[in-house]
Amino acid sequence: MEQHSLDLLTDDQKNDLEATLGRLVRGEPLQYVLGNALFMGLELFVGPGVLIPRPETEELVERIVSNGSVPKRIVDIGTGSGCIALALKQAFPDSSVIGLDVSIQALAIAERNAISTKLDVQFVNADVLADSFAIPHGTDLIVSNPPYIRRTEELSLATHVREHEPGLALFVEDGDPLLFYRRIAEQAKVALIPGGAIWFEGHQIFATDVGVMLGDMGYRSVNIAQDLSGNPRFISAIR
Repeated sequence: MEQHSLDLLTDDQKNDLEATLGRLVRGEPLQYVLGNALFMGLELFVGPGVLIPRPETEELVERIVSNGSVPKRIVDIGTGSGCIALALKQAFPDSSVIGLDVSIQALAIAERNAISTKLDVQFVNADVLADSFAIPHGTDLIVSNPPYIRRTEELSLATHVREHEPGLALFVEDGDPLLFYRRIAEQAKVALIPGGAIWFEGHQIFATDVGVMLGDMGYRSVNIAQDLSGNPRFISAIR
């Protein structure tokens, strides 16, 4: 930035600019620095404690919306910033939408986004791995983008992801990479209405394994779809 441009700034503005540039130099994601990210046309607040919404997750929502059915009751598990839950509420305004997350920090951000977007979504604290975990019965659609990156893959991630985005939302232990999928699918068998759907975003390495697991659990119409990069990414099935 040219010196004469800097001279037009107040001291407070210069300090803010220096702080912002410092955060970027240290590798903090641009969306965290700006404090927002666009998702399905929604401007959402994001910050440390929630994943930055990815284009692949927009694809997931688009696939659900274009599926043709209008679910009455939707549950988003591992809601994070609330991006999936809020986008589905925007698409299905008459549906009841609940977002679940184990992180209190994430839920606070999701609730902030519900207020700013004026979308009526209920956010609830819940731990998928707890014995007490249960999905509300009578649900038409369950969707989740759970942690699926193995710890052994951590060093392969971009630095800004590895060092700044929440590990709680990213990682699963190497010995059981389908842990979250299995737990959610087990509960979904009880919670979904007959004909209800379950949708996952998954790791390209394990998407087929998730599909096989769902078939073995008695789900029908199991489908594995590719993302725009040609990687197997989206798994869906019917109870």
